[in-house]
Amino acid sequence: MSRILIRNARLVNEGRVFDADVLVAYGRIEKIARSIEGVNASVEIDAQGRWLVPGMIDDQVHFREPGAPHKGTIASESRAAVAGGITSFMDMPNTNPATLSVAALDDKKARAAASSVANYGFHFGVSKDNLDVVAALDPRQVAGVKVFMGASTGDMLVDDPRVLERLFDCVPTILLAHCEHTPSILANEALYRERFGDFIPPAMHPLIRDAQACWRSSSLAVALAKQFGTRLHVLHLTTAKELALFEPGPLAGKRITAEVCAHHLLFDDSDYASLGNLIKCNPAIKTREDRDALRQALLCDRIDVIGTDHAPHTLQDKQRPYASAPSGLPLVQHALPALFELVEQGVLPITQLVRKSSHAVADLFAIPERGYLREGYWADLALIERLDEPRPVSLDPILAHCQWTPFQHHRLRHRVTTTIVSGQLAWHENQVNENCQGLPLAFAAQRT
Repeated sequence: MSRILIRNARLVNEGRVFDADVLVAYGRIEKIARSIEGVNASVEIDAQGRWLVPGMIDDQVHFREPGAPHKGTIASESRAAVAGGITSFMDMPNTNPATLSVAALDDKKARAAASSVANYGFHFGVSKDNLDVVAALDPRQVAGVKVFMGASTGDMLVDDPRVLERLFDCVPTILLAHCEHTPSILANEALYRERFGDFIPPAMHPLIRDAQACWRSSSLAVALAKQFGTRLHVLHLTTAKELALFEPGPLAGKRITAEVCAHHLLFDDSDYASLGNLIKCNPAIKTREDRDALRQALLCDRIDVIGTDHAPHTLQDKQRPYASAPSGLPLVQHALPALFELVEQGVLPITQLVRKSSHAVADLFAIPERGYLREGYWADLALIERLDEPRPVSLDPILAHCQWTPFQHHRLRHRVTTTIVSGQLAWHENQVNENCQGLPLAFAAQRT
């Protein structure tokens, strides 16, 4: 690993913004100082006052491998991720085959070791038939255990109360929940089919997968977690109503935490008119009032982390009629630069954005020596430039395999100029370093 010296950076770390140089050596941050002189570095970067932040740790992605290489692979999507300042990802289990066995988990780890330019971890899946396997998991080998308490495909929907109770009682590590109430969704869908037939407008999506469907499932998950003392993490909150389920305040000591995703902070239901199925996702993007409540919940620490839920589909599939178009958005390449627009608008302090996208994720999943700018920690860094004029996203090559983005018509004022993964240049001067090799994330047995 080469020695990298970054000069004249504006660091954002642990609630502070300050100017410093940073020396990276042997994969780690060796020194942070106002000025570093007399160093022989193989790569020297003049940051020219750009933001230097710990790379985003994305706790929720769907990189589609194995099973759907026409949508994405670990190789393609990790390259899109580092271009967007994401240095580590945790991939979801609903691949094909699903990650429901230790053998399937080991297979995904081997695939990532061979092709990922970002650091990687994997969540384990739950079905009604693998609870014995889940109970016997070594918490150090998985990022978390994911349960679909709402509409899903295949055998990963878990809605039997007896199975859920046993799961919440026996899971040996953090339990991640997708919360939507399937019967409510199906009843809503039937009503709109009566009205529109086979041509339901995409704008009906947040009315079909509505706030009540989310509330019924997330409130059940929280009640079960309190009953069994489960370490629960509820994924992709979308409604103001659900926020009452979560306590504000610091992450330390919390047993029940929540995530919000970039698209639920950046879009609202008025965007269906122009984007249609391109922003069809589960749970749905909802009202502007919901979006604004989610933003406020970040400020008071009622929501603990920001993820992407990157879930690519082909543009051809997305252009099908609403009822047959799949749910999910490709986001990793533009999520962090787009979130910086909230900083620009005064919605979110930059220190809070860094905390929710890096510090808190490392703490929540007990990932040692990552997520912070600290001497001795792994060097996972993103250098972000504030442009004089907003730049059209359409000017950038899209690295995700699906070759489209919901931000296609946006103009962003920030861009990632350099991403360093475990001390290696991963993205620099608009190029992916194909020699970069992401490392497996380590997880402590006990989570916050």
